[in-house]
Amino acid sequence: MVDPEGRSVILVVEDEPSYQDALNVGLTVEGFVVVAARNLEEARSLMTTAEPDLVLLDVMLPDGSGVDFCRELNASSTTPVIMVSARTSEVDIVLGLEIGAADYVTKPYRLRELVARIRAVLRRPVGESTSDEVITIGPLRMDLLRRAITRDGAEIELSRKEFDLLALLASRLGQVVTREHCLDTLWWGLELSDTRTLDTHIKRLRQKIELDPANPRHLLTIRGVGFRLDQ
Repeated sequence: MVDPEGRSVILVVEDEPSYQDALNVGLTVEGFVVVAARNLEEARSLMTTAEPDLVLLDVMLPDGSGVDFCRELNASSTTPVIMVSARTSEVDIVLGLEIGAADYVTKPYRLRELVARIRAVLRRPVGESTSDEVITIGPLRMDLLRRAITRDGAEIELSRKEFDLLALLASRLGQVVTREHCLDTLWWGLELSDTRTLDTHIKRLRQKIELDPANPRHLLTIRGVGFRLDQ
């Protein structure tokens, strides 16, 4: 749904009336257009009819798991998802980020903080823009529009986050991208001291794009600073 005033459309998937009502009022006051779903069935329908700019997704819903729905959205859409849950353990938060959520907010939350996170995600590009639609990295060909990467014509399967991370590094080809920048861009809200998620994605990317992952030629670690993608 395109708002005539250019406002961002937020799909709120929440079955608790108190949270739903508060979000409807609070986000509207903050200048967003809010569409509401009480369960996954309604959410799937609104993804098509409302075409939201962002999904605010509760983890526990009456007809299924928000985690599974987040995976479903990531497989078919580029719409960012912020997961909302009363689960506050590190395992739950990392899981949410690992499956492709743009952010993870724990209940109870302050509306001001939630709005700040929503705006940060909406400002965030997918990876970062480059002047080229296709980037060549050694024997690799990265098509940013198709979100595809091939080696000698054979496609390499990457998860959404893996592609976004590679696109981020490719946007600064030959330059060092700091750990802080990777986390702030792709895992906003994840503590800098906990970089296991980032390191895991770097390791998976090397296994998929390097001929010899133990001795990488393209995806290099700059110790104590970050990473550099070289041709």
